[in-house]
Amino acid sequence: MKQKVMLSIHSRQTYRDQDPEEIELVTPGEMEFVDGGWNIRYEESEMTGLEGVWTVFRVEREKITLTRTGALRSTMEFQMGVSHDSLYQLEFGALMVTVTATQMFYDILPEGGSVDLVYNIEIENMHAGVVEYHLDIRAVA
Repeated sequence: MKQKVMLSIHSRQTYRDQDPEEIELVTPGEMEFVDGGWNIRYEESEMTGLEGVWTVFRVEREKITLTRTGALRSTMEFQMGVSHDSLYQLEFGALMVTVTATQMFYDILPEGGSVDLVYNIEIENMHAGVVEYHLDIRAVA
């Protein structure tokens, strides 16, 4: 059963030769326990630069999958120390990205929880930087 939630999301992206970019977002979403894992879903906003995109964090034992649909399409899989390739499809074209999780933690119950994810990202086989996500999830009555 889908549960309405309030998400507090903090992301930090550190790319080569650039100052880190940090975004704090509080947004409504939903979470659902399906097939042994949690789906946490929300709509991106203008603040994140991804307006018109839906994001789903799929949290399973030893694996997190980040899927985006809409104006941007991608599916990135994260397992500790394992590199995963995926296509990052934008309106103007596509990029090949490789992600490798360096930190993963989650603690989710029906009333809420948290997810932490840190990963290295390569774009077209060149190290591009490090991305960090922290999600706080709180059930809404």
